[in-house]
Amino acid sequence: MTSFAGTGVLLRFSLRRDRLMIPVWVGVNALMVLSMPNTLKNLYGTPAERADLIHQVATNASFRALIGPVFDTSIGALTAWRVGVYAGALAAAMSLMIVVRHTRDEEESGRQELVASGAVGRRASLTAALLAAGVANAVLALLVAAGLAGQGAVGALAFGLGLGAEGMVFATMAAIVAQLTESARLARALTAGVLGAAFVLRAAGDAATDDGSSALTWLSPLGWLENLRPYADERWWVLVLFAAVVGLQAFVAYELAGRRDVGMSFLPTRPGPASGRLGSAGALAWRLQRGAATGWSIAFFVVGVVYGGLTDGVTDLVGSNENARKIIERMGGQKGLTDAFLASMVGMMGLIAALYIVSSVLRLYGEETSGRAEPVLANAVGRLRWGCGHLAVAFGGAVLIMLLAGLGFIVGYGKEAGPILGACLVQVAAVWVIGGVAVLLYGVFPRVATAAWGVAGAVLLIGWVGPALDAPRVVLDLSPFGHLPKLPGGGMEWGPVALLTVLAVVLVGAGLTGLRRRDMTT
Repeated sequence: MTSFAGTGVLLRFSLRRDRLMIPVWVGVNALMVLSMPNTLKNLYGTPAERADLIHQVATNASFRALIGPVFDTSIGALTAWRVGVYAGALAAAMSLMIVVRHTRDEEESGRQELVASGAVGRRASLTAALLAAGVANAVLALLVAAGLAGQGAVGALAFGLGLGAEGMVFATMAAIVAQLTESARLARALTAGVLGAAFVLRAAGDAATDDGSSALTWLSPLGWLENLRPYADERWWVLVLFAAVVGLQAFVAYELAGRRDVGMSFLPTRPGPASGRLGSAGALAWRLQRGAATGWSIAFFVVGVVYGGLTDGVTDLVGSNENARKIIERMGGQKGLTDAFLASMVGMMGLIAALYIVSSVLRLYGEETSGRAEPVLANAVGRLRWGCGHLAVAFGGAVLIMLLAGLGFIVGYGKEAGPILGACLVQVAAVWVIGGVAVLLYGVFPRVATAAWGVAGAVLLIGWVGPALDAPRVVLDLSPFGHLPKLPGGGMEWGPVALLTVLAVVLVGAGLTGLRRRDMTT
């Protein structure tokens, strides 16, 4: 039997398990990219407007740090500039989640040991995980290349290939980390940390130079994507750099996989104390989720500082471009440009916080399906106490990260402390509704609990793309964020906030009722 025997069967199984998650990630990412050309045409319809934009970006280090440099005045080049960093980061996040899910997660749950006892090769599981990530990235690359072909086939191909390659860099990186760690949670945290460090390195490099030539930019895989320069005299040799790194990391991952036992790792797990120190289900939930909550908190504070620092320069960036001004005002719901920008950025932070609460709520699903919940519930801990412990971290954590985002805005902007903090906390009601949906799906329909990611992705897409495309009100109202008052700058409306909070409570109550009555996975 070869080391790769059974790879095809495991690949089909992996794709079947991810039949909801992969299409959602790919669809949201592709739609974000493909919606941008029309938006940019409305914003910068003339060569003079686009030339002025390039000048503003070249002279504004803060905006380069946030989005990156722009290399050409064509709509295709502006599209690659506007969404390249974030589309690449989404592709990276999708890829590392897929690989960790089908490698370390499977070993931690014990399922990999059962699979390995059959006619399955030693490296088949790792190969299937990487191929699943490869399929997802190939579909993303194809959709982006085909959708942007109207802006220029060559540039579209370069951008699509760059996004797919970006995802595979982090897929193979996650494959290495999965061999080093014994915990799937730690594997995700380490790879997410690498992704965050890559973003910081690129931001620092782009702030230092206006052409992506900084050594810090080249140290970041996210910087390689911008230096591929789609629609701006493409640098095809950058794809060779992507391929070399993917090949090298895959080689290291395979070598490590062949040198360890199933379930083991190269980084030893630190033994716990001789006597237990966790006296409640809530303490256990906090112990399990404190790393993720801390990481999200730091990230929200830092991003708040960055967005706050950009606020004073938004007037100079928009200049006399009335279309850009109108889109920012639609997103922020205000007539004043500064208040509209603050409101739109606060709203964007709220949308991203919805991803946090979904991931935190679905930790219940992970604990149950991995078998770790069973020994906890076999003792004097009831289902409701166990579930409420994790939900306290999820819903309380949403308040915490939005509070820290507000403090970050205050530090970066230095004005309007009270209104900005209030605007951030108002977002919590809509975030809780998304968390309530996740609780309902997990408690009542556990087999489709991961569909909560689809709900969060759809809400993110509506909030991100809807105002830019001037979507009808009926579409914007599908998102709970569409019913919130636009703050700062507008008047506070307690009615919608109270209704959303009540809706969140009802959803959580229904989900916990379903959890209490249904059978648990054992």
